[in-house]
Amino acid sequence: MEQTTQTTQDSSAVPAPEAEVPAAEAPKEEVKAPERTRTRRRASKKRERKPRERKEFEQRIIEIRRVTRVMAGGRRFSFSVSMVIGDQKGRVGVGIGKAGDTVLAIEKAMRDARKNLIVVNRTEGEGIPHDVTATYSSSEVVLVPSPGRGLVAGSAVRTVLELAGITDVVAKILTRSKNKLTIARATVAALKQLT
Repeated sequence: MEQTTQTTQDSSAVPAPEAEVPAAEAPKEEVKAPERTRTRRRASKKRERKPRERKEFEQRIIEIRRVTRVMAGGRRFSFSVSMVIGDQKGRVGVGIGKAGDTVLAIEKAMRDARKNLIVVNRTEGEGIPHDVTATYSSSEVVLVPSPGRGLVAGSAVRTVLELAGITDVVAKILTRSKNKLTIARATVAALKQLT
């Protein structure tokens, strides 16, 4: 009769010393490595990847909001996306898109921004030629050239100026409104005055 002992930590049964079989009498089994199911790719057939094409415009989302509409059956939710696109070579646009899904809203905002593209008149040092002030809705923006200082701006103004490729500018938002869409559109209105 074989006796087995169990430990609390290990659940496997360990045979008693009487039941052990000497190593000389145990049959020898050859251990084979498991066969590989995948075939190796041949080195001669390397797959060449095409370099990734750079998009014409760089895009940045400045705001995503979930908006609601009250209907007879309850509330309907949709997403409103404000987006800025630009090529950093003087072209920039601001667009807005609204849809039931964020992906569709982003696509609509991209199309709207392409429709509203403007070309900015820049100096050789990638600045602006003179001071500009513009108002859109309740947002007022002031842009002042500052050669050698870099881009000093905040909020949506910085995003619009970066994507337009303007670097040596100091910007000031003269409004208490925090609406990024109106601030971005005021910045575009200011840049339109340079042309």
